[in-house]
Amino acid sequence: QVQLVESGGGLVQPGGSLRLSCAASRSLFSFVTMGWYRQAPGNQRELVATITGGGAPNYADSVKGRFTFSRDNAKNTVYLQMNSLKPEDTAVYYCNMRSTVRIDGKHDHWGQGTQVTVSS
Repeated sequence: QVQLVESGGGLVQPGGSLRLSCAASRSLFSFVTMGWYRQAPGNQRELVATITGGGAPNYADSVKGRFTFSRDNAKNTVYLQMNSLKPEDTAVYYCNMRSTVRIDGKHDHWGQGTQVTVSS
């Protein structure tokens, strides 16, 4: 079984920062791809940042230079550091991990989501 537990969301003013965390119930080496997605009301879920294996993260153009994706293998946790936040970053943020083999009958595993609201 895979459990992904997210934390770190909240309300922040424009220009502020937040750090999201996603703790996995098993080693990060169980996953071939890890990523952060977000979904704003009325919009489809969109990719924010992703990392495959030991490669460098890839970012959506809208967050390049402001967001940083990192991982701590010892803690089975990935992070999304979000700086210079804008109102348009407001969304529910989801952690996703794709396992190398099927677990619980699937490759894609999702966290429960954490709300990020950027407003003055």
